[in-house]
Amino acid sequence: MALLRMRKAFFSNAAVSGGPVTLDLDGGERAALNFERPLEATIVALMAAGIAKASTGTVLIGDYDPRVQSVHCKRIAGFVPHEPVALDDAAFSRYIAYRAALWNVDARWAQTHAAGLRERLEGMHEAFAYPLIGALVGMPRLLVIDRPQAAYARQILDVAGDRALLSTHANATAAQAFA
Repeated sequence: MALLRMRKAFFSNAAVSGGPVTLDLDGGERAALNFERPLEATIVALMAAGIAKASTGTVLIGDYDPRVQSVHCKRIAGFVPHEPVALDDAAFSRYIAYRAALWNVDARWAQTHAAGLRERLEGMHEAFAYPLIGALVGMPRLLVIDRPQAAYARQILDVAGDRALLSTHANATAAQAFA
């Protein structure tokens, strides 16, 4: 079963548009999509995570349509935004507690898991590591990352493990680092 199926998925409103994208992504597979505009990369990542709904075409996460079953989609897909997050240790702990509650995960386990991920991501700037750790707290089967830093590709791919991974990029060099 494909974890992510996109068929001519396109998002458009008066200000922005992204797509169309056709893609199948099974468990353990990776796809790195390159777009000319950073905003288009973000829109496609949001569609792939079930956050933005396709205007035309189809997006299925697992067997769920985000337009109808968005809660189920969010249990499968973890989303990592492009924007860095600056948090001190206390704020990071609260962020992990929030993510644990959001994913209905035991808070103590989430804090322990987050601490382990922080160790594995040592050397990655915290502002980029924290959103990734937050997305991984729920143990998603699909990880969608919007324009990740190519310098951290090895570490990101390592912590992603055997999850399906979709990354969007605004330059071909960064996309190659995640392919």
